[in-house]
Amino acid sequence: MKYEYTPRGVCSRKIYIDIDDNDVIEKVAFDGGCSGNTQGLAEMVRGLNAKEVVERLKGIKCGLKNTSCPDQLAIAIEEILNRK
Repeated sequence: MKYEYTPRGVCSRKIYIDIDDNDVIEKVAFDGGCSGNTQGLAEMVRGLNAKEVVERLKGIKCGLKNTSCPDQLAIAIEEILNRK
């Protein structure tokens, strides 16, 4: 399934997430944000179990911000899993 999430408190404007029926992340794409970092993050999580990604990324901060693009990705995935 394809999902779209609007992150809060970060530079990226949208996160697009594809998760299969077994909760494996097939694809992640960010609109905005630090291009190299978001592309790297997207590649790193591809093929991983969604719950594992949430456990690894949730709570990561960016500088003085209380969140980050990885944290926002974790929040988005968590919301998707809770809807299933």
